[in-house]
Amino acid sequence: MSYVKYGISPEFVERVKTKTKNPQVKDKLKKMLDGVNKHDLQDRTKVRRLVKSAGVILNEKISGTQEDQIVAFVLAQKIDPNNTFHLIKLWGMFR
Repeated sequence: MSYVKYGISPEFVERVKTKTKNPQVKDKLKKMLDGVNKHDLQDRTKVRRLVKSAGVILNEKISGTQEDQIVAFVLAQKIDPNNTFHLIKLWGMFR
């Protein structure tokens, strides 16, 4: 649970995980993330925009502090969506 180190609450993560199990929500998130690459996920502005969009799709009110914490977490992970190992690592974090 390395996201806790960034101040992201486990309760928030559980709520989001529950909401993403809905097939319609999952499809909307997949469409939003379609075409996102490694460089996009290292750009603070683009990540912030993605977090805000995901919050709208998930019907979650994300405060400015939470948004900063999530953005910092994503940037620190250095995620490459084309690297299967990175995706497995992320999946393991949020199972």
